[in-house]
Amino acid sequence: MKYLLMICGDESAAAHANDGCGGWTEEMESRGVVAGGAGLRPPDEATTVRVREGELLLTDGPFAETKEQIGGFVLIDCADLDEAIEIASKHPAAGYGTIEIRPVFEPPVLEPPV
Repeated sequence: MKYLLMICGDESAAAHANDGCGGWTEEMESRGVVAGGAGLRPPDEATTVRVREGELLLTDGPFAETKEQIGGFVLIDCADLDEAIEIASKHPAAGYGTIEIRPVFEPPVLEPPV
């Protein structure tokens, strides 16, 4: 099953932006569970896009004002939620921020008409 790990932190997490993952990525790649991922630039560099009643609305920065922001993400493919939790708990960011685990929605594959 695929899960998205959203790596979140408050302002203090910026101090860890260049730390790397201390071997976590290499371990997870060797296990064959990492399907992709990336770190994100700071929230003040974000642009939020909304369309309301056909009108394009742009906002500089994140849409929500919160103490924690998403700093990166990793897409994993593993057996179940228990394995996803184990993988997330080993990520260095779990020690100074939070990691939200979200199952990826995969629509059912439709059989072609016969």
